Amino acid sequence: MQNDIFFMSKLINFCTKNPTPAFMYHAHLLFDKIPQSDIVLFNFLARGYARSDTPLNAFVLFLKILTLDVVPDFYTFPSLLKACAGAEALEEGKQLHCLLIKYGLNSDMYVFPALMNMYIECKDNGSARRVFDRIADPCVVTYNAIIMGYVRSSEPNEALLLFRELQVKKIKPSDVTILGVVSSCALLGSLGFGKWVHEYVKKNGFDQYVKVNTALVDMYAKCGSLADAISVFESMPYRDTQAWSAMIMAYAIHGRARCAITLFQEMQNTQVNPDGITFLGLLYACNHSGLIEEGFRFFNSMKENYRIVPGVKHYGCMLDLLARAGRLTDAFKFLTELPILPTLLLWRTLLAACSIHGNVDLGKLVLERIFELDKSHSGDYVIFSNMCARAGKWEEVNYIWKLMKERGIKKIPGCSSVEVNNVLHEFFSGEVTRIEHRELHQEVDKLIEKLKLVGYVPDTSIAFRPGLKDEDKEATLRYHSEKLAITFGLLNSPPGKTIRVEKVILGSFGYMIDGMHTSETKPIPS
Repeated sequence: MQNDIFFMSKLINFCTKNPTPAFMYHAHLLFDKIPQSDIVLFNFLARGYARSDTPLNAFVLFLKILTLDVVPDFYTFPSLLKACAGAEALEEGKQLHCLLIKYGLNSDMYVFPALMNMYIECKDNGSARRVFDRIADPCVVTYNAIIMGYVRSSEPNEALLLFRELQVKKIKPSDVTILGVVSSCALLGSLGFGKWVHEYVKKNGFDQYVKVNTALVDMYAKCGSLADAISVFESMPYRDTQAWSAMIMAYAIHGRARCAITLFQEMQNTQVNPDGITFLGLLYACNHSGLIEEGFRFFNSMKENYRIVPGVKHYGCMLDLLARAGRLTDAFKFLTELPILPTLLLWRTLLAACSIHGNVDLGKLVLERIFELDKSHSGDYVIFSNMCARAGKWEEVNYIWKLMKERGIKKIPGCSSVEVNNVLHEFFSGEVTRIEHRELHQEVDKLIEKLKLVGYVPDTSIAFRPGLKDEDKEATLRYHSEKLAITFGLLNSPPGKTIRVEKVILGSFGYMIDGMHTSETKPIPS
């Protein structure tokens, strides 16, 4: 029946709906048996490959149909672009973009979102934005594509500006738009704007969507308002796995381990199956509360009872759980016996723990493993240098700073931000470039002097730089970004107002670096 196109299309379509390797292999064989290739059948296969583990196999077939003079249509390119996105194949994606122009399909409303998503997944936001800017009359689908792209690449200000543009044009947002906006608030740590978005959600009926409510729970937790997160969660009429997981994670990041565990038990009682994110929240909760036995119980249950394969983040939590408890030897053994190759994230987690517990010898061994994978991250050098400085091993400190100079490594500026009157103010430590920065430094000086009166003593043992005098060591610690942000918040907020500082963290769990520059403040789009 290979000559019956209708029958063959049904069979190939059935195979590609569940694109396992076996099904896709069989669908490919069926396609090869057809005497006359058909673009509709190819589109079924391209869609299947785009959702499979081998997305670029779609191009083997695509080259075949092109040589047979089969002309692609509007449905062909979205699947091929999705395949490029899945494989992060930027060069193939650019070639498809050229082909789209040649066929005159580059202005199709279904192709635009797929084209932007391809560039976004390939980490080329500039090209994605250029595609978007060339659309004469963008619809909500194209806005959603570029907004979510900015969210995934952690550029929340750009996403919010596009949302504002969408409002000005009176284009009605969808639930996907709102997901992007709420996620942007979470990335910014902007509680004030997040609450405005929540009111917008309720006013426009978006609170009927489970995913939007789940995003609100996550946003409130990350913006420091656990009470609001609980309120949203408890008001949800229906909760899926993601909703339960978001609330468990909310409790975890606020250090409420017992609440997270109790909520997991409630989740089990409602017959909702947990996933990898659920257990990540539980492990994170146990990690930050030092519940080692409970952590290992959940880790083993995840693997044995629920057949969930642990990912790098699960292993990172378990490693950090041992390391925080001071069991560094057990942590090193756990890391070296993993069924996967240890990543930089895992090694850096252990390095940070060695610094906390002052284990210089193990720290040196871990640093060597890190340098085998990456020698360019300034944080690795700085953490080990500080560790040696605390232990009084000045030869090691000098060697590390000399190594940084030889390799051209510079400290990466960290950043802290604080929201005051709906404006997000960002601060970097160190250099003073404007009058208002100098005034803020003066206020920090006053605050530090008051703190010293009640017993504060700066730890200058880690403030080592080659050629740095003793009197300058305290100054290098005094103007860290967190101190600047907190001082600014104190000066510009009424008494009793909660000050929430969002800290940019570089590296892994508990891995913070401060830099040496200053920044303009960024207004939150209203």
